[in-house]
Parts: sequence; structure tokens; C-alpha cells
Amino acid sequence: MILLALALQAAAPQTAVEAERAFDRAASERGQWTAFREFAANDAVMFVPQQTNAQVWLKDRRDPPRPVRWQPIESYVSCDGNVAVNTGGWARPDGSVGYFTTLWFRQSNGAWKWTMDHGDVLAKPRPTVQQPKVRRATCSTKPPEIAFDTCRGRWNRCRAEQSRDRSLAWHWRVETNGARHFDARIWNGRTFETVIEDNVTAAPQ
Repeated sequence: MILLALALQAAAPQTAVEAERAFDRAASERGQWTAFREFAANDAVMFVPQQTNAQVWLKDRRDPPRPVRWQPIESYVSCDGNVAVNTGGWARPDGSVGYFTTLWFRQSNGAWKWTMDHGDVLAKPRPTVQQPKVRRATCSTKPPEIAFDTCRGRWNRCRAEQSRDRSLAWHWRVETNGARHFDARIWNGRTFETVIEDNVTAAPQ
């Protein structure tokens, strides 16, 4: 049993980029919504267009004949390596294209689960890359706790959080019509640097 557990752990994705690729591969091999359920944490959220629990929304949803395909282009990782935000491009079987941003957490068993997934359509596809850009937060200095004030105001849903080691921060807000904003910030040793900023101005297609 110990050898089996070690083998399974070795086979699990070791990085959030590998988890993203395994997620996409599972969608192709086992079905789109099946893969979304398998890789989502129990408290994961999606926007359809309002924020909703992903596992509830995905329950019993039938897989389409052909899945959307996607690939990560950039990955921003907390100093301790336990949280990451990936962003990249996707393409549907009908030829439409867009972008995605996914928040990943490493679980106690070493596996990765996504806790937030969102995106939107684009007029032109994002460029494909052989090797995604991976940037890890600076570990040489301790980041401060962010005093978020972005959730004040008349938003239908809003969340602002930091990784446990504080080196990666993210925030989203959703308006009543489904328009939303997401941003991620990484600690560079002196200040928090915004590395992802997504704006969906209308309900996604």
C-alpha cells in the first residue's frame, strides 16, 4: 500500500501548469464536464454569469460531443508553491476562441484542485507557447497583509484573498448583470505587482 501511494503521488501533477495540462487532457479523454468535476475543489466557483458553486452547477451535466481545448500561457505561484493562478487561451470546436484564468490550490495529498475558473471570448486567439511563463513570488522578504478596499460598494458578489504565506493575492467582483473583474497580484520583494487583470464587460457567451 505504501508503494502504491508513493506511485500515485509521483504520477500526480507536481505543478499548477502540469495540473492545467492534465485537466485539459482529461476533458479530451473523459469528457469536458467530467473533467471539470474531477479537478474542481468542493468549494470551487464558476461564473454563469453570476458566481455559483461549480460542483452544484456541474452535477449531472452531460459532456458535449467535443470539448473545449485550452493551454496555459502564464502561471503565477505563491512563494510556498501551494497556490497558483494560471491564464491562457481556449478554443471551442465551433472555432470561437477566448481566454481563461484559473486559481489552483495544492491539496494535503499533493494533488492540485482548481477553486475558481473564469474567462471570456476574444476576437483573436491568444498566442500558443511551447513552455508557459512561470513566475514565483519572492521569498526573501515577508509580504504584508493587504487591506483590501475593493469589495466596498454595490457589487452582487465580491471576494478578496491572499495565499497563506501572503505572497499571492487575488480579487474578483461581479455586478448584477454578470459583468466582472478579476485581478491577481504577486509579491516582488518590495510591493505587490499586478500580473493578471481581466475585465468581462458583459455576460460571457
